[in-house]
Amino acid sequence: MGGAALTGIGLLLACAPATSSEAATRYPVMMSDAQWRAKLGAARFDILRQEGTERAFTSPLLNEHRKGVFACAGCGQPAYSSATKFDSGTGWPSFWATLPRAVAYRTDNSLGMTRTEEHCTRCGGHLGHVFDDGPRPTGKRHCINGLALTFRPA
Repeated sequence: MGGAALTGIGLLLACAPATSSEAATRYPVMMSDAQWRAKLGAARFDILRQEGTERAFTSPLLNEHRKGVFACAGCGQPAYSSATKFDSGTGWPSFWATLPRAVAYRTDNSLGMTRTEEHCTRCGGHLGHVFDDGPRPTGKRHCINGLALTFRPA
């Protein structure tokens, strides 16, 4: 299992995805797979707990433009501000920054490429990926599954 290193954008966990028993030592909010499945439903469970991806252009949050906070659908931890949301044209809600300490990063080598995966720091839920093709001021595009989030209007 790889170690952890602090990066300029957060915690980078250079390791394989956590199993239920590994996650118990890492995240403040823990549930069994059966409990997560019952709480989240099938589609959200697939994304948040099994690192799935929703189809592009299917999330109602894609067109959410009110002021407020986007939170992890697994545990409710605030993760992104509406002030950092932008239209990336990719079909997923996109943000140029996260809220402080809300997201941990892990290297994802699936699909024959290397990407940076984002997980909630409170429950370990998979949110999406971050890329280096976003707008200023960060140049980042946090490409997030809408089903991984809930929206709380200001």
